[in-house]
Amino acid sequence: MDLVTVRSVRTPSHRDELALAPGERLLGGGTWLFSEEQPDLVGLVDLTALGWPDLERTDQVLTIAATCTIATLVRAVPEPDWTAWPLVDRCANALLASFKVWNVATVGGNVGTALPAGALIALLVTFDAVAVVWTPDGGERRVPVERLVLGVRSLDLAHGEVIRAFEVPTAALRGDTGYRRTALSPHGRSGALVTARRDDAGFVLVVTAATPRPLVLRWDAVPDDAAVVVALDAHRDWYDDPHGSPAWRRAVSTRFAQQLRAEAEAAPQCQAGGAA
Repeated sequence: MDLVTVRSVRTPSHRDELALAPGERLLGGGTWLFSEEQPDLVGLVDLTALGWPDLERTDQVLTIAATCTIATLVRAVPEPDWTAWPLVDRCANALLASFKVWNVATVGGNVGTALPAGALIALLVTFDAVAVVWTPDGGERRVPVERLVLGVRSLDLAHGEVIRAFEVPTAALRGDTGYRRTALSPHGRSGALVTARRDDAGFVLVVTAATPRPLVLRWDAVPDDAAVVVALDAHRDWYDDPHGSPAWRRAVSTRFAQQLRAEAEAAPQCQAGGAA
């Protein structure tokens, strides 16, 4: 969609040029920003002009720039021991976007939009990722992605703060993952997305799309089936929109969580992978 109210596009080369004037918005890939009318928008500040490296690796951390595109992330070659990496492709495909969208849509944009069906939110939460947030005073803070997303279109970001990157511990990438997704139509928006990771630190289940914000359940070891059911039954905040009722979303999320738990329990050496 043409943003007919936009009068300027700034391309900052330094961090101190990121301060927003009234009516300005940060621009990454723009796939959501250009998808609907933005009547109060008068200017854009293009984050891609800052030239952040897409991916940086150390022995302990994989750093994903907020401006890294989905295509770049999907095409990255993992280290030989990153057994969790197949979850990247699965979550990217959960977005049901064409390769054309992948080539411009950014990881930070998917998280920053904070929609329940933001599958890269599910990915990063399952990987225990931490968001690096630049503060207006020139400092930075770190917040786990599972706590960054507060609800639908709501983030733990103050005015003037910018998501710079996501830090993924490589220990999480050496775990094994599971994945389940469903929608009301073959090419519809995700109604429920449940992911899992099992490693030496324990077992984690992450429910998104069915909830306004990520629901994260952790155990020191793979729990029994009853514990999973009790945990899902105790959750009361299920999303309600045309893509699924709260009752349906709770039911399918519970079923998926049970399946992933059973896979993790049955598989040798944490081989908990699975696809819907």
